[in-house]
Amino acid sequence: MSPRALVLRTAGTNCEHETARALTLSGAAAEILHSDRLLEDPSHMDGASILVFAGGFCYGDDLAAGRVWGNELRTGLREHLARHVAGGGLVLGVCNGFQALVESGLFEPDAAPESRSIALYANASNHYECRWVELETADSVCPWLAAGERMPCPVAHAEGRFVVRDDATLARLRAQRQIAFTYVVPEDAERYPANPNGSVADIAGSCDPTGRVLGLMPHPERNLDPWNHPWWTRLGKRTEGEGQAFYRRMVEV
Repeated sequence: MSPRALVLRTAGTNCEHETARALTLSGAAAEILHSDRLLEDPSHMDGASILVFAGGFCYGDDLAAGRVWGNELRTGLREHLARHVAGGGLVLGVCNGFQALVESGLFEPDAAPESRSIALYANASNHYECRWVELETADSVCPWLAAGERMPCPVAHAEGRFVVRDDATLARLRAQRQIAFTYVVPEDAERYPANPNGSVADIAGSCDPTGRVLGLMPHPERNLDPWNHPWWTRLGKRTEGEGQAFYRRMVEV
């Protein structure tokens, strides 16, 4: 039986269909659901093993990227999301979805909103970044990632800089293996644009202490087919984009 996956959207998201396609191609029974329906009736999560919060520009990012959606999740669904994770379910947030999950507090379940130690802040370049980058998986507690693998992905965000409160926070993330992805910065090269937003320690994605909640700024769902990459004719024979394997492993875990 195919695992059930819910792709959550809200006003302003724009990657839900690509995400649902990635999950379907990976063998999941994917359904796109408006976040308001889940807020009205959290039982929509019953039987779902995967929740994915889609990328885009929820509520126009008018207050800050992901803040309104994150507040809705924190006040209306936090306990339900926590039970989903405790029961073995997976949660993924991509780009705007990652921002919303950080704002929701799901990455730091024991911290009050005002005492969060991680955030996604305005790009160091001070402008919107839309470009392809290369990611490398770190040695993390995320159950479907293998350390040392690389994946090209596009980024499309203005507030994707991963920041931490202090050095102790970064040390804790490393010790607890919560750093999931880093931007690949070539030796003897400037960090920008390989690190497109100035994230501390080149962090592109992180997970919660259980490894079952994962967020990343780049978009694997935009690299599903061989020709999605702008250099696809130079990359040799490929049967699929590298982002497809990322979703397949999540479905199979």
